[in-house]
Amino acid sequence: MKITIAVLFGGNSTEHEISVISAVQAMGYMDHEKYEILPVYMTKKSLFYTDPAMERIESFRDIPALLQKSRRVIFVREENRTCLMTYPPKLVGRPEMTPVDLAFPIVHGTNVEDGTLQGFLETAGLPVVGPGVLPSALGMDKAVMKSVFKDHGIPVLPCRVITMRDWQEPDAVIDALEQELPYPMIVKPVNLGSSIGISKAADRAALLEALELAFTFSGRVLVERAIVKLKEVNCAVLGDRDGAEASECEEPFASDEESILSFSDKYMSGGKTGGAKGGAKTAGGSKGMASLKRRIPADISEEMRERIRRTSVEAFHALEGAGVARIDFMIDEESGELFLNEINTIPGSLAFYLWEPLGLKYPAMLEKLISLALKSAREKEKLTTSFDTNILSTAKLGGTKGGAKG
Repeated sequence: MKITIAVLFGGNSTEHEISVISAVQAMGYMDHEKYEILPVYMTKKSLFYTDPAMERIESFRDIPALLQKSRRVIFVREENRTCLMTYPPKLVGRPEMTPVDLAFPIVHGTNVEDGTLQGFLETAGLPVVGPGVLPSALGMDKAVMKSVFKDHGIPVLPCRVITMRDWQEPDAVIDALEQELPYPMIVKPVNLGSSIGISKAADRAALLEALELAFTFSGRVLVERAIVKLKEVNCAVLGDRDGAEASECEEPFASDEESILSFSDKYMSGGKTGGAKGGAKTAGGSKGMASLKRRIPADISEEMRERIRRTSVEAFHALEGAGVARIDFMIDEESGELFLNEINTIPGSLAFYLWEPLGLKYPAMLEKLISLALKSAREKEKLTTSFDTNILSTAKLGGTKGGAKG
């Protein structure tokens, strides 16, 4: 009997379209002989729809038309199974139910990659491929993430977090930043990815503009010094708490002298992607992070390569990672220092291109991710998560309007 996998993508996120590309790409490489694949598209209003046509990227050229012919569904618990139920249900007869064995979120950004979706799926009783609630939440919050890495002895750049409340006095904020950090500075929303809302500021006027931009995306903004002579290197990690391994390292390239990878650099560099059985072309000719201009392997010494790969695994374990993650590093070429920039707990294109140089092809990588999720589910089944008591049979409440007395 086939294992039924609900692949979830889209959602109320600034990286909605990139999630669609990553998911369609992955579904093309999954073993359809072994798994029943249910594409579950989440609209930007967080409604769930499913249809076989969602496995083809061309279907998303006209999303309203696609939704018109798709089933709107919700997740429900039916006896000991989690199912996708057609919504609204029929007025007469049993509602249409599709049992689901496993959820595979291929999502990016706030409201979906940050633990929100993972918590919902776990509450619905579904095993989840990839990270759970904790690593997802930590990985999305750049400020908290830095604190965790720092506590584990992993090098990160010092930063300052500015809140919307602080920003009521812009001049005071900028005065404090100028006393604490040198120009140029990097300004970024605390909880977004794909370089959205990120700016480099070389003077006070640019810093004011960068902060105003970042606050349009998040109520908390992170500011740190910019590395002038910067080399970026990324590395992926695959595994769980029982064991993880690092991929090859890549060196991505920005399209301008500012050395900040933009959204366009990452996702709109052109190219096509193929999947199993001929594959599917991705929207706009992009193949997600796989289309970024890059050098693989990165142009670094063997010593630095091994240091980055070792630190990547340490960072993965520090956040209780699971599945596949991409860890992004910065090398200060003037001082030779290495800093961890951030972790992407569900990276664009699932970072499959970083494993192929080591001989791990995308279908085998997806199989590994699914196996890790099934293993985790078996382990959780052995845990005691609730037990029966007689507390409610003897409980008494007092006080006004049923409130309990202290």
